[in-house]
Amino acid sequence: MIGVAAGAAATVGLMLARKAFAIVSVGARHSLKHRVLDVAAGAVQPKYPLAAMSAYLNGFHMYADDMGRQVEATHFCIHLRHDLHQCVIFDSNRPDARLIGIEYIIPEERFLQLSANEKQLWHSHHYEVKSGLLIAPGIPELAERAYFKDLVTTYGKTFHTWQYDRDDFPYGAPQLMMGFTQDGQINPSLVEARDLKLGISTEERRHKRYDIPMPDVAPGANAWEDGHAVQIRIEQAEFKGRV
Repeated sequence: MIGVAAGAAATVGLMLARKAFAIVSVGARHSLKHRVLDVAAGAVQPKYPLAAMSAYLNGFHMYADDMGRQVEATHFCIHLRHDLHQCVIFDSNRPDARLIGIEYIIPEERFLQLSANEKQLWHSHHYEVKSGLLIAPGIPELAERAYFKDLVTTYGKTFHTWQYDRDDFPYGAPQLMMGFTQDGQINPSLVEARDLKLGISTEERRHKRYDIPMPDVAPGANAWEDGHAVQIRIEQAEFKGRV
């Protein structure tokens, strides 16, 4: 028992050391005071919502009104309840990754209950899963297949708060994003760069998912396919409730 306890303590110590190293390396250009505060907070403060983000997914998004603007998106998600996943999105899986957006994921039965206006904000995941564009890096193949058999029939609503393909700062309004729906849409160089970085093959993933059934897409999703896009713009509004 002493050996087990010592091993557990050593593991916890190693995890804390790694976390502290990550915090220090990211904040190396900050003041000493801020670095000390960051390390202390990282070591002792519980962060339950972040710790619950158990799923790590990597894929690609395009801007809802511009297929030519395509970006890689690293998701960290929790299956919050039976009909809702919620994800935070970064530009990479590095300690210094930039937070670029959020995504909500729902099953088809919940999507069908949405209003026509609301459906315009959602995209299907059928092609992303079947094509191999959406992956769960590092988990065993059987576990990934089981996960994606469920995800292939879901729908996502995604907003990016940082247009990192253009700016080095999170300027402007959040932007609605969409997913790809057929071959020939995504820039192959993005996929090649992702595959090289993560040591995977999108084509191999695609081949191994051939027997995952391809679902029909519910009407109202992927609104851009009809030639009309929904996007957020900044506009002036009258302030209400002023005394």
